[in-house]
Order: sequence, then C-alpha cells, then structure tokens
Amino acid sequence: MLESLILHNQQTALLFHATTEWLALSGGFMLYNHIRKRRGHPSALASKGGIWVLAFCLLGAGIGNKLVSILQFPEYWALAHSNPKQFWLVVVSGQSVVGGLLGGWLGVEIGKKIGGITSRTGDDFVAPILLGLVIGRTGCFVAGLYDGTYGVHTTLPWGVDFGDGARHPTQLYEWLAALIALITLPKWRQYFAHEQGLSFRVLMFGYLLWRLIIDSIKPVPAGWWLGMSGIQWVCLFALLVMAATYRRVR
Repeated sequence: MLESLILHNQQTALLFHATTEWLALSGGFMLYNHIRKRRGHPSALASKGGIWVLAFCLLGAGIGNKLVSILQFPEYWALAHSNPKQFWLVVVSGQSVVGGLLGGWLGVEIGKKIGGITSRTGDDFVAPILLGLVIGRTGCFVAGLYDGTYGVHTTLPWGVDFGDGARHPTQLYEWLAALIALITLPKWRQYFAHEQGLSFRVLMFGYLLWRLIIDSIKPVPAGWWLGMSGIQWVCLFALLVMAATYRRVR
C-alpha cells in the first residue's frame, strides 16, 4: 500500500520534494508568526530586530543545509578541484535537515546580537520546526530513491520497497516521531516552562540524538570513520557542544 505513494519518475519526484520543502518552510513561518501574535509579540517582520533575526535565520539555515549535505559525501569533495561545475551543482541540490536547523539556530543568535534582542526566542520555533519536519518528511518518502533518506534493506514486515527491495522507511519513522512530538507538545513542554528557551534546547537535543541513532540504519557513505556518517558526526559534535555550554537561567 505504501509503495503506491512512491514516485519513480525522477523529475516528478524531485518536483514533489521541492514543493513539500517550500510548504514546510512557508507553513513553519506562518505558524511562527501566529504563535508570536497569540502571545502578544509582534510579527518577526514588524520590528528592526525581528527582521535581522529572520534574515540571519534563513541565511544560516541555507548555508548549514548545503554545508552539512556536502560534508556527508567525502567523494564529492574531490570535485571541487577536478570538476568545479559538478561540485557546485551538488552543493546547490544537496539538502540536510540537521545542517539547516543548526545553521538556522546560529543565524538566529547572530541576528539577535545585531538586532539588540536579549531574550530567548527559541520556544516560538518548536511547533514550526515539528510541523516542517512532518511536511518535509512526507516529500522525502514520496520521492523515494531520488531523495536518499531511505534506510538499509530489511526483512521486517513494515519494510517498504522503494524500487530495489524492502528498506527501512526511515522518512516515515521521523514523520511519526515529529507528529507525536507535535501533538503532545502542550503536555511535554510544561515540564520545561520554568526556563525560557529550554523547550527549544530539548527539541534540538532530542532531534540530534534521534538522528545519531536513526541514521545508523541508513546507508553510510564511504570515507567516514567507525561506520558513522558525516551527519552522525555532526550530530555527535553538536550534542557535546550543547551539553558543555548549557547554563541554567535562574
């Protein structure tokens, strides 16, 4: 049944995936603005500081997205010298949720510094990020083999045949995890409401830990150490930095 949803035409699959990416970004932004208005805060576009935050968030997310994507595949690095045109084509077409989230987070912090914003604003991003993951992973699944986010081959009964045998539908694993986290957000967020910005940090820590684990059942590109992919190493490094730099706000 799930196999019937997968697109096997490359052009159609990539077009659908690009459409869901746009829907994930625009839907997340609209939800972010709605949350801010509901809490009595101005739109991100209504103040000078907010514009800086939004601009650097998008810039950071775009750079991080492409940087981690190319980092994932060591064999592409040689193209920078041997075939620069092909290398930049790979960079432009590459996507990484981990890179986008980390880059966007860094961009927000830079934008806040420039805009003179001292309060923690991360909690407003929790629901939009989860919504974006639900929408985005739908596109990843439907794009099938042309997306590259599928898992390794499996004999488990819920394995999905993307066209080359049954594989772990890791896109759906993440889709389900994000959907559950979004639905139960009012419940689990209350445990972190005592500290501003903590819900966002918990989400980021949880997602990076999730990717560190779930990517172990995805094909690992050659060239990395200890059987871990480039994205897993980025997640591990980011988790260590988060743990080392965390300070409770009293």
